[in-house]
This record gives sequence, structure tokens and C-alpha cells, in this order.
Amino acid sequence: MQRINVAEVAPEAYQAVLGLERYVRANVEHTVLELVKLRASISNGCAFCVDMHSREALAAGESNRRLFAVAAWREAPFFDERERTALALTDAVTRLGEHGVPDDVWDDAAKVWSQKELVDLVMAIATINVWNRIAVTTRAQPPAEV
Repeated sequence: MQRINVAEVAPEAYQAVLGLERYVRANVEHTVLELVKLRASISNGCAFCVDMHSREALAAGESNRRLFAVAAWREAPFFDERERTALALTDAVTRLGEHGVPDDVWDDAAKVWSQKELVDLVMAIATINVWNRIAVTTRAQPPAEV
């Protein structure tokens, strides 16, 4: 059962995060954005967001195979170089270790993404991590039926 509804209790806080969401939706390629959202949500154990983003990606035409493979993307042959570097950066940013994002992960991404695209990608990863932390903390549940 959900603990609290952030949008109702603190609408200004919710709107601030929603502003980030609007920015990344307008500035990150939709396919990559949905892969990033799904990967971070899987890593963070956020059932609400895994459900939402897999449904949204399917509705936008993404294949079942690619969506299922996000959980094991390193071994899956379904992703191009830009998607692979976005997923690697998602893993590194989502699981920040003692030394932050490794140089090799950053350097690989910087080879295929412009500086502006990298900033937008980092903002997308940060934004989904905020949503995941809100949903997991408040125990947001995916809808029983869609």
C-alpha cells in the first residue's frame, strides 16, 4: 500500500521533478530515453516505473525482445553503440560508487554523443533516479489493470 502521495502533499516538489521530466522528454531521443528509464528502474527495483516505462515503450513500438533484454543488455545483440553507451552510463550513474562514473564509461559515451546530448542524457538518468527513489520510498504500486 502506498505510504504517501507526493503530488498531493507537496505539489511544488512534484512539479519541480515534473519540470525535469518535461525537459528530458523534449531533449533526449524517445527510444533511448525509454531504455534508460527502464534500465535504471530495473536496477533500483522500482516496480511502478518498470511497469510504466515498459508499457510506454511497447505503445511507442519498441519490441518485446529489446525490452526484456534491457535486464541483460551487455550480453544482448539488440542495441546499437549509442544505446549501449547510454545503458552503460545509466548503470554507472545509477550505482555511483566511491569513485563515481568510471572514465572508460564516460569516454565511450563521449565518443558517440555530443556534449549537449551527454548533458541531456545525464539529466535523464538523474531524473529517472529521482522518480525511482520517490516511488520506491512511498511504495507506489503499478495499476492492477491497464
